[in-house]
Amino acid sequence: MVRWSLESFINSTIARGEISRADVNSLRRDVLPNGIESRDEADVLIALDRAIFDKDGDWAPFLIQAVVDFVVWSSRPTGRVDRDAAEWLVSSLGCGSGPTRNAVAIAFEVIREAESTDEALVTFVMRWRARESAVLAHGRAPELVF
Repeated sequence: MVRWSLESFINSTIARGEISRADVNSLRRDVLPNGIESRDEADVLIALDRAIFDKDGDWAPFLIQAVVDFVVWSSRPTGRVDRDAAEWLVSSLGCGSGPTRNAVAIAFEVIREAESTDEALVTFVMRWRARESAVLAHGRAPELVF
């Protein structure tokens, strides 16, 4: 379940079509003062990242750290990303059509910060890295299924 203040924030942000520095500060201070509290909240922020093109430079570091803190330190077992959490995160980050750069950064930082991570998340990052390498080498992306 998503708290009302976050839902209101999402709706107004989508209506304006941008995430400003003031929006990021409001998220930190007013909307999510204790961080993300559920998978639903993480999902809507990840979806917002995909939906909005015009984002202030403070957005990516905020989003990445907020999701990492939730996945690694707020969820149980603390410090570990089990199979269930990894599969949920891969699904949310990939969103069927492939991850955004911020989504890949979230996955990479979760792996880096967690004491242990299920292979589903590691595979997700490795596939994206292989795709990026292929784009650089051949000028086009191969078809990958996430």
